[in-house]
Amino acid sequence: MLFEVAILEKPTKKEVEEEGKTEKLVFGPKAVVANDPQSAAISAVLDGEKIEVDRARMTVLVRPFA
Repeated sequence: MLFEVAILEKPTKKEVEEEGKTEKLVFGPKAVVANDPQSAAISAVLDGEKIEVDRARMTVLVRPFA
């Protein structure tokens, strides 16, 4: 099955309050072939290019390709 995967990095509370920052796109959207959405997310994170992101502030978005 084909999925689209994107990774966002949420700003820290300090960045929001002092600088008004919002979420930042750090990966994708990229097409990934996988059996289910969870496998697509894992594949994108592990097999993708080197991503400089704080994993505690990372949001992985996955949707079926339409």
